[in-house]
Amino acid sequence: CSRPQKVCLCPFLPVHPLKVSTCLYIIQHPAEESRVLRTVPLLAACLPPDKCKILVGRRFSEDRYPELATVCRNPNTLILYPGAEATNLEEVAVMAPSPSVMIIIDGTWSQAKDIFYKNSLFRLPKQVQLKPNHSSQYVIRTQPTNTCLSTLECAAVALAILEKNKSIQETILHPLQALCSFQLQHGAQIHHSKEHLLKNGLYDKPMPKNKRKLRRMELLVNNVKI
Repeated sequence: CSRPQKVCLCPFLPVHPLKVSTCLYIIQHPAEESRVLRTVPLLAACLPPDKCKILVGRRFSEDRYPELATVCRNPNTLILYPGAEATNLEEVAVMAPSPSVMIIIDGTWSQAKDIFYKNSLFRLPKQVQLKPNHSSQYVIRTQPTNTCLSTLECAAVALAILEKNKSIQETILHPLQALCSFQLQHGAQIHHSKEHLLKNGLYDKPMPKNKRKLRRMELLVNNVKI
């Protein structure tokens, strides 16, 4: 895991990579590479190299990424991105062939939105989403809402559904739980979601002047899905 021995996460990783038929393509925003507490390296450490492929960038053209283009054009490929056009993964998984291919975008919500809408390739696969009944355990990083999950958590839940094996989710979440525990023991604070802070009058930053951002905050307070 490349961490100091005192906070090494290797004991919390599976002894052998998980045997899965699903292949994940993680589309990572460049800013995520420099984050100290990113979750994708932990995800990759849980899976075989050929089942977790990480592509870093903002723009993905067919000319520069022919393999990705082929994947996106495959009718059996799924992309995990919530929205009005997305189908709940549980419904799709019943009919999904095995092995499956899933694309997950790794970045902040605004970064993920930028990547999704500015790359036409990512609107070719079937768009799926997770049911909003999972609470994030990544408590050392602020999320927009209580049900926003880190990339590792999304992958863990999605793989458990596609592979029809709940233990996969538990195995992948184990190193994340250890990471958060270590950080809290060494002075980190629990980060409540922006939704929680706003609803409980605990949000201590200046409210944005941008009308669009202010409207998004109002929607969070009123529990409207954004």
